[in-house]
Amino acid sequence: MKVGVVLSGGGIRGIAHLGVLTALKNAGLKINHISGTSAGAIVGALYANGVDPYDVFEIIKQKNLLRFLRPAIGLPALFNFEHLSELLEKYLPKTFEELSIPLTIAATNFNEGKLTYFFEGELIRKVLASSCIPGLFSPVLIDGINYVDGGVLNNFPVEPLINKCDYIIGSSCNHLPYLHNFKNIKSVMQRAAVLSLNFTVAEKLKHLNLFIEPIGLGATSIFDTKKADKIYTAAFE
Repeated sequence: MKVGVVLSGGGIRGIAHLGVLTALKNAGLKINHISGTSAGAIVGALYANGVDPYDVFEIIKQKNLLRFLRPAIGLPALFNFEHLSELLEKYLPKTFEELSIPLTIAATNFNEGKLTYFFEGELIRKVLASSCIPGLFSPVLIDGINYVDGGVLNNFPVEPLINKCDYIIGSSCNHLPYLHNFKNIKSVMQRAAVLSLNFTVAEKLKHLNLFIEPIGLGATSIFDTKKADKIYTAAFE
């Protein structure tokens, strides 16, 4: 039986995928194909290269990923996300073909406004492309095309696993709790953004055999690294 895992985007909330993958690994489950976008692409690539998910969790905490978000001087963004490659190069091979587990990642072709799936060739730049939140991070140029976060068009890329896997597990980290009121305009905008990401997930559940979504994680800011332990624990348990 071929098992596939799809990992959603969600910024720092993507740490939840590490908790899920740790639990699956402890259960002795062998994964045959991974599909992910944004944070899910980063986690998926590392896992596909044989890096233990708990080790990734420790790396994230120790390295403080926010220090890799350097100002994008002279570019149409607040930060230059490509400096994350300095970290990824230590743990990832150069190509998809060198990974232990087949990986597919979603990115958005920003020039044409189309969804793109990457599954072969150069790896790290495509992982970075899948993770570039437009407006915050500079687009990644690949073969003359500007790419940004795959979550813009597909934040739960289960499609590459359909008809390829017998059993599909979905890990999402954007569940929103019910709220009676909102603190400020920032909280309203954050919630609206997550609602947009979650909109198409419901219709994709029919393709899953198991859906894992820790309650309430969508209320956590995508940059709130202080909650890393709580996010991991919520998913693992």
